[in-house]
Amino acid sequence: MLRIYQNTYRRTARKAVVYSATKVVCCNHSTLCNITSNPRRTGGAGGHWEQHSNGNNRGHEEFLLGGNQARGWTIPPNSRGYGMLVVRVLKGALKLRYLVLGGAIGGGVSLSKKYEDWKEGLPDLKWLEDALPQGERWSQFSRNLIEVGSVVKNAIDIAKEDIKAKTTVAALGISVDESRKKYDKLQSQVETLQTEIMNVQIKYQKELEKMEKENRELRQQYLILKTNKKTTAKRIKKSLIDMYSEVLDELSGYDTGYTMADHLPRVVVVGDQSSGKTSVLESIAKARIFPRGSGEMMTRAPVKVTLAEGPYHVAQFRDSDREYDLTKESDLADLRREVEFRMRASVRGGKTVSNEVIAMTVKGPGLQRMVLVDLPGIISTMTVDMASDTKDSIHQMTKHYMSNPNAIILCIQDGSVDAERSNVTDLVMQCDPLGRRTIFVLTKVDLAEELADPDRIRKILSGKLFPMKALGYYAVVTGRGRKDDSIDAIRQYEEDFFKNSKLFHRRGVIMPHQVTSRNLSLAVSDRFWKMVRETIEQQADAFKATRFNLETEWKNNFPRLRESGRDELFDKAKGEILDEVVTLSQISAKKWDDALTLKLWEKLSNYVFENVYLPAAQSGSQNSFNTMVDIKLRQWAEQALPAKSVEAGWEALQQEFISLMERAKKGHDHDGVFDQLKAAVVDEAIRRHSWEDKAIDMLRVIQLNTLEDRFVHDKAEWDQAVKFLENSVTTKLVQTDETLAQMFGPGPWTRFAYWKSLTQDQQKRRSVKGELDKILKNDVKHLPTLSYDELTTVRKNLQRDNVDVDTDYIRQTWFPVYRKHFLQQALHRAKDCRKAYYLYTQQGTECEISCSDVVLFWRIQQVIKVTGNALRQQVINREARRLDKEIKAVLDEFSDDEEKKAHLLTGKRVQLAEELIKVRQIQEKLEEFINSLNQEK
Repeated sequence: MLRIYQNTYRRTARKAVVYSATKVVCCNHSTLCNITSNPRRTGGAGGHWEQHSNGNNRGHEEFLLGGNQARGWTIPPNSRGYGMLVVRVLKGALKLRYLVLGGAIGGGVSLSKKYEDWKEGLPDLKWLEDALPQGERWSQFSRNLIEVGSVVKNAIDIAKEDIKAKTTVAALGISVDESRKKYDKLQSQVETLQTEIMNVQIKYQKELEKMEKENRELRQQYLILKTNKKTTAKRIKKSLIDMYSEVLDELSGYDTGYTMADHLPRVVVVGDQSSGKTSVLESIAKARIFPRGSGEMMTRAPVKVTLAEGPYHVAQFRDSDREYDLTKESDLADLRREVEFRMRASVRGGKTVSNEVIAMTVKGPGLQRMVLVDLPGIISTMTVDMASDTKDSIHQMTKHYMSNPNAIILCIQDGSVDAERSNVTDLVMQCDPLGRRTIFVLTKVDLAEELADPDRIRKILSGKLFPMKALGYYAVVTGRGRKDDSIDAIRQYEEDFFKNSKLFHRRGVIMPHQVTSRNLSLAVSDRFWKMVRETIEQQADAFKATRFNLETEWKNNFPRLRESGRDELFDKAKGEILDEVVTLSQISAKKWDDALTLKLWEKLSNYVFENVYLPAAQSGSQNSFNTMVDIKLRQWAEQALPAKSVEAGWEALQQEFISLMERAKKGHDHDGVFDQLKAAVVDEAIRRHSWEDKAIDMLRVIQLNTLEDRFVHDKAEWDQAVKFLENSVTTKLVQTDETLAQMFGPGPWTRFAYWKSLTQDQQKRRSVKGELDKILKNDVKHLPTLSYDELTTVRKNLQRDNVDVDTDYIRQTWFPVYRKHFLQQALHRAKDCRKAYYLYTQQGTECEISCSDVVLFWRIQQVIKVTGNALRQQVINREARRLDKEIKAVLDEFSDDEEKKAHLLTGKRVQLAEELIKVRQIQEKLEEFINSLNQEK
């Protein structure tokens, strides 16, 4: 009989499939039959027989069933009829599941009926509908309940956070001061990262603008070539205000401190923070060009805005070629983001405000021509996120700009706050006590009408409330408190307000010419140009005298030189550096081989002696010498040798390039003003440059193949190897003598001639050396280490002479003494091997004279030759050009960095030339502007 056991397990893949394995036990013998597995889906009805044989070659059959059909059934052996009978019985039994399904449906219907009966037995709860509020009352009640819950939840959360913070601080044992220090440290790190991000973004912006400019030029050239017409560039006549703005920019670059006695006029917009001064400027410019914040300080640096009339309403930064279309909201948003980015980029070193001027031009139909400077708002209280000197910095900056005797002060006063809370009026009164160049502007008059007494507003606009005086008093409305309002909407709201205002209709309160931004801009522009005409010729005369004095000083100090500014000097230095790079690629192959061989042995010699030659040579036998050398050289070639070789090649390239630059300094036409710049460029390029990575793998293969050769091929190579060995050993011997001289002191003749004496330690060392020399004299082939008996003998002998030393002291003295002894022996062997080439070729390793060290140095010499040759080819074919690219990249970066050029190109000659060039440019622009101004007049 066969008894069938069913084992089922699941396996998850795309679908859940049940695998059924049927274990068949043979009842007529004790051997367990083969176990077969047959995948079937759950509920499968199939089955089949398989015939197997056990270890005794007695056959049996298995009937494999799917699903749960085989469980618990017994099948007679060799009977297919019984098996089919079982299948039919199981098939009939499966009909039971339909009965179970029918019973489940019937039970569900009965349960539903019982639930209805139970629900009818519940008590009547309709009386609750009358007690509870309905409709809107219930909705209001639920909303109030939710609000109370949210308030309670917020209070609980705040309490939890407070407790959690206190618990955390207490658990960590951190005091308030320590946590503050950690916070300040993290804050400084964040500021550093922000500065780095801003620098990257500035660099990206410059590259983008450069590409845009190149794109425009290429497109223009393409159009010219396409039309095949010769066109000449027409000189576009600049407007007066553009010419005047360029003069101001030149003055700012010439005199960043504004310390000159006279300055050209500009309109300085000053006011308390959030007083509306930026909104006044935007109203005059007819565009919302500045970023906004909710109570946050947004103006962090002076912004110079040049207003000019033009056919299109556009804005452009002074140092950028991009024009922003102010009629498009997308361009306006980009402009505001750029202004905010430039402001934050100008703030460095933890400062809150900056003196760096952000210059832009705004052109459009109907704009009044003038130059305005928007300054950070004056504050009375500082917040924790501000620098400690923010308040004083803003005060000093504001006074600085207003102290210019030709500056028109546009004093902005917030009409929605009490006049006594104003800080700006006192500053204006200090700089312009007579009010000869001050224009007072009261903003937010729509709010002032609701809050203030009309008589008080009349006093302000008539100049009787504040002790300060002004040329004129104006009232404006700068908006309705909506950030998304356009300038046209704000202006329309302003005009409608003043038409319907009670202040305007009451006689004597406000005069018609004192209201609206339009009248204000007309008045400011009129006063601006009047002051320009009064001061421009005086300013030109002052620069003419300055130019004469500077030219006289130049002729007296540098009579044979032309006035070359930093940019011109930089271009000249750039050409000389690139010429030296070209010379680098023209160095002869022999010179490269000599330089690389010298540098390679300088890098590799210490390893060859200390890790390969000395351990092998001091091993005691020639066979162990060769075995150890092969192992050491292979490990070296697989690991450190290729990288060291590349390092040597890079240092050789660097050394040759620096030597070329040094030789250039000795030329008759050398100009020392470039030395600092050239050195900085070369150092930066060398610091950035790295050898190609694939060179290491290539060298590894070449070096391994070269070191496999152990047979010197001719007498010339043998002689070169012997000479190489002698020179190397001699160099090490000299170094060892220097070490011994420091350890044992000067000899008798030196002590007598120079009146020197031995120290106590040197005397002790000499005593130890005397004993060690005896050991080496008795055993010329002594091993590199001293035995215990020898150490004991030396100590006892020294003690008889009243010299007490320990074993470590003896070993320290033994090391250089034995090294000198060994190197002298190696030098003698090298001399003996010089004439033993033919004996070596005939007897090989069995030669009577041990010349294995000559073979070792021949192998090292061959490796250096092939490595130097490979490095030379890489230098000439690849690395010189790659270094050229690095130098060009560094020069391009330095050319855009004015601070670095000013730092590297210094001296009286450069400073005097820069000042003279700048004064000439300013004077020429002033004369050009005066001529155009007289023509228009």
